[in-house]
Amino acid sequence: MKRAHIVYAHPEPQSFVAAMRDITRETLENQGWQTSVTDLYAGDFSPLASAADFGTRSRADYLVYSLEQRHAWNAETIDPQIAAEVEAVRNSDMLVLVFPVFWFSMPALLKGWVDRVFLSGVFYGGKRVYDRGGMCGKHAMVVSSLGGREHMFGPGAIHGDLQGMLRHVLQGTLGYVGFTVYEPFFAYHVPYIDDSERAHTLEQLAHEIRDIECRPTLPMPSLEDFDEQFRPKAR
Repeated sequence: MKRAHIVYAHPEPQSFVAAMRDITRETLENQGWQTSVTDLYAGDFSPLASAADFGTRSRADYLVYSLEQRHAWNAETIDPQIAAEVEAVRNSDMLVLVFPVFWFSMPALLKGWVDRVFLSGVFYGGKRVYDRGGMCGKHAMVVSSLGGREHMFGPGAIHGDLQGMLRHVLQGTLGYVGFTVYEPFFAYHVPYIDDSERAHTLEQLAHEIRDIECRPTLPMPSLEDFDEQFRPKAR
């Protein structure tokens, strides 16, 4: 059975983003997926990467967070909150991030989840990135909402290309650690549309999730095109 882990970040339990989370989960389960959900706000997940994340340290006098991630994971002394999320992602075939766009980005709480959970040595490290990253063979998708109208995004639009705006999430986070990244789903102008428009958007999301395995994916770098120092190979 295929498994999906959904990570949801919104401060309002009755939000439209919560409805998108629920539709995503329900549709996947109706398609035969087994799902799990992390509600970062309800679960009081700490976004703060700190020395407190590690029960033991390889170097007590100076914190190199990525190196201590490796040490604590191997020593099985990492914060249990982190360990549970790492296992949820590792045990899934697909990761779905569900969040509102805040200031051209994801909420700080979700960014903190990435900082603490995408462990060096497990998700990435050295030349283990992109198509050699730790999450190779798995898929990921972003499901997100915005206040802006659809015409505000794209080439020549006031805000520019939306996928480019979220490149740090789509490529710099998900693609970097090896996920094959599906095209994101965006719900536009959400705070200002009426109930019928919201219902239509949720129906569209359900339709696209039902066909998830046929969904286009975003292009990512392949290490085959770069040398040992990540310089482009001569063509």
